[in-house]
Amino acid sequence: MGKHQDRRLTFWQNFIAGGIAGVGSRTFTSPLDVVKIICQVGSKQHTGFIGTFKNVYSQEGLKGFWKGNGVACVRLFPYSAINFAVFNELKKVWTDPETGRMSNFLSLSAGAIAGVVATVAVYPLDMIKTRLTVQVNGQNKYNGIIDAFRVIIKEEGVMALYKGITASILGVIPFGGLQFMSYEILAYVWGKPRSELKGWENFVNGCLAGSIAQTVSFPFDTIRKKMQAQNKKALTSDVDVEFNGLWDCICQTVKRNGVLGLWRGTLANLAKVAPYAGLMFFFNEICKNFYYYRNGYTTSMWKPTPKEGIDQSWSVQEIKAYYAEQKKKEQKKDE
Repeated sequence: MGKHQDRRLTFWQNFIAGGIAGVGSRTFTSPLDVVKIICQVGSKQHTGFIGTFKNVYSQEGLKGFWKGNGVACVRLFPYSAINFAVFNELKKVWTDPETGRMSNFLSLSAGAIAGVVATVAVYPLDMIKTRLTVQVNGQNKYNGIIDAFRVIIKEEGVMALYKGITASILGVIPFGGLQFMSYEILAYVWGKPRSELKGWENFVNGCLAGSIAQTVSFPFDTIRKKMQAQNKKALTSDVDVEFNGLWDCICQTVKRNGVLGLWRGTLANLAKVAPYAGLMFFFNEICKNFYYYRNGYTTSMWKPTPKEGIDQSWSVQEIKAYYAEQKKKEQKKDE
């Protein structure tokens, strides 16, 4: 393995760090996500970004802004965990051993692959989250996550849990690829080693990376939300167009709202995605720093200052072997 390849975390450590990052960032930005979804679906009760905020608060109070957050976190932990873990495993393999960096194309590819794997794995939970979020207050059809699963499968069949997955996959390919590629590029813009980046710098990088990626893939997200929210047998929300399938949904949305209708809710989206992505990468870096310290590479869990005499290119197995050997030497000295 190359001198510059980063193998300091195991798959499961990247998995846990990614999961915590996803849950933390989602909980902090839940109010913006609720407003974004209502704007995208096209409920007749919303009157734009600010108007939707006012309507949610007047009808449901503060708790309305965290509607669906429980199922979102249940979905986001495995999604974010798989996303970061798969990306980092591919990064270990595809990083140039001489430069310590992936090419932009490989970063794009790794992000896209990670996003697709994570999306397919947890898509039913995303479907449930959307249904719970767009329920009209006082006309709730589902009483929680388990009940939503039961009712949807009973009334619409198992495949209803995968409504809109094609649009989701088409959207996550550019989103996942662009987000990770942008974050990797931005990490080197500051003109100093990546390990020396401060928390706020990682936050800014995440904000920019997420904004770029989500703006490009936003139309796919809009179509996915409309397909998920639609329920022909028992209406759960007033989606503003009627359609049969992915292509018809796109055509009907453009016919009713114009091409820009595919970007309806962009203001709410940009206001939400920037802090969400920023916090996600910020929390992920904090968790990674904790594991670097726990694995014996650094002197502090708060700042990734390398330990003297420790080769940062060692894998977790190699550093464990090193410390085991050091322990044996100390024991021999004491005898």
